[in-house]
Amino acid sequence: MRTKEKIVIISSSGHAKVIIDIIEQEGKFKIIGLIDTCKGIGESVLGYKILGEEKDLPQLIIKYQLSGCIIAIGDNWARSIVKNKIQEIDPSFGFITTIHPSAMIAHGVTIGSGTVVMAGAVVNSNSSIGDFCIINTNASIDHDSKMGDFSSIAPGVITGGNISIGEFSAISLGVNIIHGIEIGKHSVIGAGSTVLKNVSDYVVVYGTPAKKIRERNRGDKYL
Repeated sequence: MRTKEKIVIISSSGHAKVIIDIIEQEGKFKIIGLIDTCKGIGESVLGYKILGEEKDLPQLIIKYQLSGCIIAIGDNWARSIVKNKIQEIDPSFGFITTIHPSAMIAHGVTIGSGTVVMAGAVVNSNSSIGDFCIINTNASIDHDSKMGDFSSIAPGVITGGNISIGEFSAISLGVNIIHGIEIGKHSVIGAGSTVLKNVSDYVVVYGTPAKKIRERNRGDKYL
């Protein structure tokens, strides 16, 4: 039997609990523990202990012979900050991708490093999913679509084909996006919206049909 790569999960949030289940279900990696700056060493989440903070990674990598990690943080911008911090600490440390066994990934799909695809998700033919993306529970991306790095789609999102989601943009719960739409970078689509027109960079849109509500800045909170 092939030895599983040993990894840690960065964060112990509710999002991390979902990712723990995906990794366990997929069965490719062995979770050694969690890294979290807000909880004490030895505290436990779903049976896995907090091993330390990001700054402790060099020692933990050696101690446990770790090969990589996954950043279990739902906020796109916050996830990028932690990714950069880890790379500064150890540029050679890897970032894993995990896909729930119930997800449907079609022919010609590419999925970047650090990305998570959750239960019941569908990614159709020739779509390109960037690095450090989140495709959440029962979300569907149709053919020839693209998600930029650090973008995310929430549970129940449905898109038509040939759509593009810019880097760092977040598509909230239950959004519908029709065929051929382009979503700019660092934008947020409010929950339950129907997107019928292209969306520019750095905006929040909401409604059916979705309309611009306001502008937003890089890194603004949305969760």
